Amino acid sequence: MTDHCAARVPVEKIKFRRRASATLAIIGNPNSGKSTLFNRLTGLRQTTGNYPGVTVEKHAGTVQLESTAIELVDLPGIYCLGGYSADERIAVDVILGRIADTPAPGGLLVVLDATHLYQGLYLLQQLMEMQVPMIVALTMTDVATANGIDISIDVLKKHLGGIPIFPVATTTGRGLDALKAALAGVVDSPPPQMPESWPELSQAADRLIEQMDTPVPRIDVIQALLHPDSVHLEILEQQLGKPRIAEARFTLFADEPPQAVEARRRYRWVRDVLGEALQQAPILERFEAKALRWLNLPWPATLLFFTVMALVFQAVFSWATPLMDGIDALAVGLSGWVSAHLPAGMVSSFITDGVIAGVGSVLVFLPQILILFLFIIILEDSGYLARAAFLMDRVMRSVGLSGQSVIPMLSSFACAVPAIMATRVISDRRARIATILAAPFMTCSARLPIYALLIAAFVPDESVGWMNLQGLVLLGLYMLGILGGLTTAWMLKRTALRGPKPDFALALPEFRWPNLQTVLIKLMDRIYIFLRRAGTVIFTVAIIVWALAFFPRASAIQTDMQTAIVQAESTLSGESLQQQIFQIENEAAAAQLSQSFLGRAGRFVEPVFSPLGWDWRVSAAVIAGFPARGVVVAVMGTIYAVGEKAEEASLVSKLRSATWPDGRLVFTLPMVLGLLLFYAWCLQCTATLAVIRRETNSWRWPIFAWTYMTVLGYTGALLIYQIGSRL
Repeated sequence: MTDHCAARVPVEKIKFRRRASATLAIIGNPNSGKSTLFNRLTGLRQTTGNYPGVTVEKHAGTVQLESTAIELVDLPGIYCLGGYSADERIAVDVILGRIADTPAPGGLLVVLDATHLYQGLYLLQQLMEMQVPMIVALTMTDVATANGIDISIDVLKKHLGGIPIFPVATTTGRGLDALKAALAGVVDSPPPQMPESWPELSQAADRLIEQMDTPVPRIDVIQALLHPDSVHLEILEQQLGKPRIAEARFTLFADEPPQAVEARRRYRWVRDVLGEALQQAPILERFEAKALRWLNLPWPATLLFFTVMALVFQAVFSWATPLMDGIDALAVGLSGWVSAHLPAGMVSSFITDGVIAGVGSVLVFLPQILILFLFIIILEDSGYLARAAFLMDRVMRSVGLSGQSVIPMLSSFACAVPAIMATRVISDRRARIATILAAPFMTCSARLPIYALLIAAFVPDESVGWMNLQGLVLLGLYMLGILGGLTTAWMLKRTALRGPKPDFALALPEFRWPNLQTVLIKLMDRIYIFLRRAGTVIFTVAIIVWALAFFPRASAIQTDMQTAIVQAESTLSGESLQQQIFQIENEAAAAQLSQSFLGRAGRFVEPVFSPLGWDWRVSAAVIAGFPARGVVVAVMGTIYAVGEKAEEASLVSKLRSATWPDGRLVFTLPMVLGLLLFYAWCLQCTATLAVIRRETNSWRWPIFAWTYMTVLGYTGALLIYQIGSRL
C-alpha cells in the first residue's frame, strides 16, 4: 500500500501538546476491527457502563500519550446512520452530544475494514455530511495485502477531502504508533469542508435549515428527508409544514422510494472512489483460502456448526465441572472450618449458611460463564460467529427471530444469565426481547440435580428398545424446554412484540486469528458485569433465604435435641454414637425448618399447590427454589431430616416413603411428572430476573417472564397430576 501520511506525524504531535485532554468517538461497521483497535489503543484503561435510559453499553478508555491523554468512546458497530435500532440511534446521539452526562466528542475515529471498503465507505460518506473533525484508521491491511488488494491512500485522501488515513494491522500493532501520535490533532483542527458525495441532498437540507426558526442538526434534516418515518420528521413539519417537506422530497426523489435513490447515489460514489483507489492483483489461491471457501458451502458449514456447538457444550458441561466442584469444596471446607471455630448458633449459621453459601452460589456460576464467553469471544473475534448466525437464519425466521438469536439460545443450556447477556449482538429490539424471554426455557445446568434426583427415584431404570427410559425422560425434558422457548418467541412476535421480521444484513468478515489482548479484555469485562449485576442479587437473595429458613428459632426443639444427645452419649459410643447424633441433629434441623418462616410459608401456600399433589414440604422446597433452583435438593435434604449433604439414596428413600396425614403417598408418578414439568417451564432464578431487568432496562419484562412461566408451569403440572391421577 502506498502511504504518505507518516510525514505529518511530527506536526500533529506539536498540535497535540497544546491540549491537556480530548475525547474521540470510534465508529465503524460491525466486524471491522473497531473493538480490537479500541482495546489495542486503551489496554486495561477502560470503563464499562450503560448510556442513561437505555441498555446499550458505553465503553470508554484512555490512550496514554507522551504528555497527556485522549479518551476514546467505542460506539456500537453500525452500517449507516439511518436505522432505528438502539445502537444506531445511540451512535448518532453520542456524536451530536444528545446523551445526558456524555459531552459531544471533539472528533471521530472512523474505522474502515480494508477488505470491505464497499460497506465502510457508505457509512463514511454519511459521517462526512455531518462536517465534524475525523480521522480514518484502515484496519485489516495485512489481510488485504495477503489477498492481493492494493489501496492507494493518496487517491482515497483526495476523494475524502484530505481526511488523514492511517493503515494499521491490529493483530501485529503495525501502524498504531503513527495513529496514536495523530489522534490529538483531530480535535484541534476546525471542522473540514469535506466534499459532498450527494450535493443535491446536502443543499436541500441547508435550504430547509435556513427557513427554520429553531435550526436542528443537519444530519437530522437529511435523515428526515430520506426516511418518511424518521423520528425527526415531525419536528421539521411543525416548523416548515408538510407541503414544504413534500416539495423538497419530490425534488430529490420524484416518485421513487427515497431509500432506493439513496442506495443508488451513495454506492455510485463508492464505486467511483474504489475504481480509482483500489486494485485487485491476481494471486495464486492458497490452500488455506481453498479450505475456507469449501467450508462456506452448505453441508460443510452445517457440519462445522454442529461440531463447534458440540465442542462448546462439552467444554461448558465437562470442563467447568472440576472448577465448580472445586469452588463447592472450598465453600464446604471453609464452612466446616468456621463451624469448628465458632459455637453453634445464629452467628455461625449466618456465616456458613448465609455468607459463605451466598458467595459460593455466585462464584459457582463463574466457570461456566468464563468458558462460555471465552468461546463466544473467540468465535466472534475469529469471524466465525457471523457465519454461524447467517447459517441458522432461515431456521430462526420460522419463529420470527433471526440467526443472531442462535448462540444466546444455545448458550442457555449452560446458564441463562450469560445467554441473556449474549443477546446484545441482536440489533432488532423486538427480536432481542423475544430471545431474552425464550432463553430461560432452555434446560440449564441448575435444573439437572433436580431432574437427576426425581428421575432416579421414580422413573424405572428400564430399556425401551435400545434406549434407556430414564434417558428418554431426560431428553423429553430438554425437548420440553426447547418447545416452550420457541413457542414463546413465536407467540410474542405475533402479539406483544409484533413487527416486521428482523432485518439481518451483515458482511461476512474474513477468518482471522483472535487477538489475545482483545479476548482477555472482553472476558474480564463479561466477568465483571456478571459479578456486579447478577452476583450482587444472587448473594442478597441467598441471605434472605437463609433468614427465612433460620428464623424464628424454637428453644424447645434445641432443648430436646440436647437432651436426646445426652441420652445417646450415655448408652452408645463410637460410630453408633456418631450416627445417632447425626440423626438427632438432622431431625432437629427439620423441625426448626418446619416452624421457620420458610416452613410456615410452605404450610400457608399448601392449599394453592395441593391440586398439584404437593404437600407443605414440597411447597416449601419450591418456594426456597424460586430465588435459585439450585438450593432445592439441599432444602429437601433438610426438610426430610437426611441433612443438606445427604447421599442421594437416603433422600430417595425418604421421598418414596413420604405420605400425607391420611397415609397416601405424596410422590406418585403423576405428581412427579407434573413436578418435573413445573421445573422445566417455571422461572426459578433471581439472577436471571435481575439480568432481564438490566438488559431490558425495565421491570415489566422480568415480571411478565416470571408470571408467564410460573402460570405455564403450574397449569402443566396441574393437568398432568389431575388427569394422571384419574387414569
